[in-house]
Amino acid sequence: MISDASLIKMIRDQASRHPAAVALLAPGRAPLTYQSLVEHLDAGAASLVAAGVRRGDRVAVVLPDGPEMAVAFLTVASLATCAPLNPTYASREFEFYLSDLKAKLLIVLEESQSPAVAVARSLGIRVVALRPQPDAPAGVFSLPGVGSGRIPAKAVGPDDPVLLLHTSGTTSRPKLVPLTHANLAASARNIVASLELTPQDRCLNIMPLFHVHGLIGGMVSSLVAGASVICTPGLDSDRVLGWMTELSPTWYTAVPTMHQAILEAAGREAALAGQVNFRFIRSCSSALSPQVGRKLEEIFRAPVVEAYGMTEASHQIACNPLPPRPHKFGSVGLPAGDEVAILDEQGEMLPANGLGEISIRGANVMHGYENNPAANASAFANGWLRTGDRGYVDEEGYVFIQARLKEMINRGGEKITPREIDEVLLQHPAVLQAVAFAMPHPTLGEEVAAAVVLRPEQAVTQGEMRRFAAERLAAFKVPRRIVFVPEIPKGPTGKIQRIGLAEKLQGEIGLAEPASPQKPAGAHSPAQDMLIELWREILGIESISIHDDFFMLGGDSLRAAQMLNRIEERTGVRLEISDLLGASSIADLALRVEGESSRK
Repeated sequence: MISDASLIKMIRDQASRHPAAVALLAPGRAPLTYQSLVEHLDAGAASLVAAGVRRGDRVAVVLPDGPEMAVAFLTVASLATCAPLNPTYASREFEFYLSDLKAKLLIVLEESQSPAVAVARSLGIRVVALRPQPDAPAGVFSLPGVGSGRIPAKAVGPDDPVLLLHTSGTTSRPKLVPLTHANLAASARNIVASLELTPQDRCLNIMPLFHVHGLIGGMVSSLVAGASVICTPGLDSDRVLGWMTELSPTWYTAVPTMHQAILEAAGREAALAGQVNFRFIRSCSSALSPQVGRKLEEIFRAPVVEAYGMTEASHQIACNPLPPRPHKFGSVGLPAGDEVAILDEQGEMLPANGLGEISIRGANVMHGYENNPAANASAFANGWLRTGDRGYVDEEGYVFIQARLKEMINRGGEKITPREIDEVLLQHPAVLQAVAFAMPHPTLGEEVAAAVVLRPEQAVTQGEMRRFAAERLAAFKVPRRIVFVPEIPKGPTGKIQRIGLAEKLQGEIGLAEPASPQKPAGAHSPAQDMLIELWREILGIESISIHDDFFMLGGDSLRAAQMLNRIEERTGVRLEISDLLGASSIADLALRVEGESSRK
């Protein structure tokens, strides 16, 4: 049996009280009860012991979203320290993260083609294959080739790190955040209290489980409450309303760009949307526009509560309350179990409505970044963790965020270090200088852009640069707009200033390109006409030129996946997101489709 520790003990307690209650569900799978979940955790932990894992060891997990990923995290957490990684990382990213984590073991899907496997082996990290059992209840898996060991009497304790995540900042090296069982247990209790979760609730989790939002905000908080969580493969806008009606969730949590995609799906399938019965909807990780929030409330007849979180706080910091207490659009709500203060530059607390840096402290807050005394010295002030966000607290205690103080790019909730992108672009032989920065985006809030100075007598296209970056970066980090300039704009001291670079380039070289006049139907190739029709449907824009850029018209990764799926349905041509990154206009993408069709 696994020894009691703060987080696992809370889940085991729910299994003792309600063994037959449903813990996990997944589309097309039988439900997994709390009793079965605990039994599976014990069996999995015994296999990890046989694989050589001990208390304090670090186990990296690279799995697709779904119930197996959820159970794998809990299994590792019951015995050691889990480090979930984004499956879309490129080889160089896996090399950095696996080395920095000092991982002892890597768990991947059986027969995985992930570059993480080769990287792990090159680093001497043992690779263990996970075999899903699709005919068994959701989340059940085996670890073939690994035996069973004896679990130590005290596997983990409340102060042991249970979760290791990297967080981006303004330096080129991401910071490593160790979160303990006590941190996650406190955060889960805070979320349960703020959302008034009960065993009757059922969360539809469409957030990735390598991210603290989906892992803690959706999955762990539900299990601590004795509730159920629906583990999906991520957001699929063509299936999400079906999941909502078939699996009967009482709430879901997502970033604003996902809410926007769900609204668009509801517009296409109003009858299905009318059958959904939510108790509330939660938004977190980036700012939700009041217009989107009110439209969600109108369509789904449920309150929308906006929350505020960060990795260093084990996710949630503040949350708008549920009715009858007022929730304020534009505010991230009231402190949710931790303390929130506004500090001035000297570290002194400001009164209500005083504008300064949002700072926090509480049992859910990390004790410090790992092996980074410089970052800890700047992050903590008199016991308060400075969030790097500028804002204020009003007379009623509601927290408002005015702006980020950091240079990192917040792409729909994904925090991206711009210097990491600089370093990749500078590897191109034609590039002399490169600076990544945030540019406005209609659905994501911010998108990745880059200004590039080429070497003399060198020529390269935007599409070629995107493809070069896509081979070395995860898709969400690849710049959607690359502008070629003779010189990077600088500040008064000669230092390049990322913040405000989009505005400077907007005025100097025209960052946003005007749409070209639309040719009449019949003046295009069949592939171009097909793509124009798809873009109109997916982007909701009537006037589209074959030279317009998909991402500049408001396209994002969710819409891109939807479009690529529909291209495959209509033509049989399967394209990847990397193809769209390198050919993001209709003219270029049509050539790619026609080329692939001719090879069939």
